[in-house]
Amino acid sequence: MKRRTFIAAAGAGLAASGLAVTSNAQSSGAGSGDRPTVLLAHGAWSAAWSWKKMRPLMAAAGFPFITPTYTGLGEREHLANPSVDLETHVQDILGVIKHEELKDFVLLAHSYGGMVATVVADRVPELIRKIIYLDAFVPKDGQSLVSLMPPQAQEAMRANVKAGDGWRAPPNPPPPDTSPEDVRWIAAHRMPQPFKCFDTPVKLRNGDSKVPRAYIRCTRVAPGDTFLPFAERAKRERWSYHEIDASHSPAVTAPEALATLLAKIIAE
Repeated sequence: MKRRTFIAAAGAGLAASGLAVTSNAQSSGAGSGDRPTVLLAHGAWSAAWSWKKMRPLMAAAGFPFITPTYTGLGEREHLANPSVDLETHVQDILGVIKHEELKDFVLLAHSYGGMVATVVADRVPELIRKIIYLDAFVPKDGQSLVSLMPPQAQEAMRANVKAGDGWRAPPNPPPPDTSPEDVRWIAAHRMPQPFKCFDTPVKLRNGDSKVPRAYIRCTRVAPGDTFLPFAERAKRERWSYHEIDASHSPAVTAPEALATLLAKIIAE
């Protein structure tokens, strides 16, 4: 599908779901028609580039969409070093919030981004309208991403770090339903990430978050079903819970469906 046709079709789908298609949205809080700014905390090994399919869709729905890149990844790869850890990435997002003067915004966290977003929400809960976890880790105080992985996956990650440069973890392969074109795109831009990001425990100052939370579970699960415990927690704690017929990275493989679902959750 050509880019122009893709955007038009996506916009029509969003409009059909009850969303006015608009532009000229503000970027510091609420957008047009009180559609809040959406701030992304992206997943591991990727960067803002991996969400470029979502930008026209969110804009068509009237949502200002800010997609920062963490230190050491994507266009900021030149800043990678062994000291980069989870707190570095938390500070990246807090810096965007401060200098964009964001308030009453939605924090969207994908995968590893759930680690980052959980700490960010602990630091500035008064500024966040809602957190949406997209097939993401949801840590409690003292937990690291590695501690939340099955033992075999922990061992494999540590072994991969040792087999490489000793301080970065190589990326996992993309889901099997990723198109060949997207696999080539991802392979050109994904990169190893400092292991300390995965091994740093979160430090929560205020206990469990009181910010309203939603969870999106991707139902085309990978072996091991890493994110099932967090989906079950969301249901158990009565968060807004949703599912999407997609593999782990719907921003790549199912962007139109994801944009429509996000708009529905934000409107709740």
